[in-house]
Amino acid sequence: MLFQSPTLKTCQVLVDEFRLAPQPFEPQKLRFAGVGDRDVYNISAPFADDGELVIAGRVESRDSEQSEVYFFVERDGVWIPREGAPVFALQDPFVARIHGQLVFGGVETFPHPVFDGEYCWRTVFYRGPNIRGLKPFAQGPDGMKDIRLVELKDGSIGVFTRPQGEKGGRGKIGFTRIFSLDDLTPDVIEAAPLLDAQFTDEEWGGVNEAHLLANGLVGALGHIACFDEHGNRHYYPMVFVLNPETMERSELELLALRSHFLDGPAKRPDLTNVVFSGGLIRKGDGTAELYAGVGDAEAQKISLIDPFVKYEAQELDRMYASV
Repeated sequence: MLFQSPTLKTCQVLVDEFRLAPQPFEPQKLRFAGVGDRDVYNISAPFADDGELVIAGRVESRDSEQSEVYFFVERDGVWIPREGAPVFALQDPFVARIHGQLVFGGVETFPHPVFDGEYCWRTVFYRGPNIRGLKPFAQGPDGMKDIRLVELKDGSIGVFTRPQGEKGGRGKIGFTRIFSLDDLTPDVIEAAPLLDAQFTDEEWGGVNEAHLLANGLVGALGHIACFDEHGNRHYYPMVFVLNPETMERSELELLALRSHFLDGPAKRPDLTNVVFSGGLIRKGDGTAELYAGVGDAEAQKISLIDPFVKYEAQELDRMYASV
């Protein structure tokens, strides 16, 4: 059985296990132009819009965290801003297709309501027939990142959450279901039950993208992170699979380490070992491409064994078996 009682594993245990697994291959840096000397990182995977592939990327100066999200198209091997596309004052963009609509979102920062000079954040959502038609429709609770949506087999919408603080500590993953995008409210998001046994209290993680698998399971692409004894951050791309009917889930598995990617800069010394999952393109031949932000300073992609193939062959519970 691929679904058994998951065990709580630290980043270090997952790294040790991953070193014995098939390793990713063919890393490649993505080239961006048209944004001056600013960095482009924490990108989405390419997605189709009006007949061409587009990447959403976080654009930011190396010495700042005031970012914008641009939509890029590829021209002669270089990704450039798409002419006429909107630019959003957001961080860490993501996209999904829900009920025939494009859903786009990112993290919005705003002045902290209590502490002068500090900032708070929330996830905001837009929807529309295409990029040019995006309109705001929802926002998450203040202080919550990594809210992701996926249309489920029965037409309902799965919602991954990541509360922090009293409920989630440094950041734990929750999951709930809604039946319409109009039901996506801060209260619904806040109330989502947590998935157990994923992160220790000293570590944290979240979902960056969700995939509906052929058998109705949900493949979650995300990250797990920790501090070391020197205060440096370590982010690892990971996956797990969730049965949205029973809430059973698989073990966390890492996809790559920073050493598998090409050498490059980091925004700060404490971010050298950061790989932030952006999106996964499943190739249909048993392999996949992971798109990621590296070092909070650049974007790369890398090829690997499709982590969800082995789960698509698995039988679901009686509810799905009887359909």
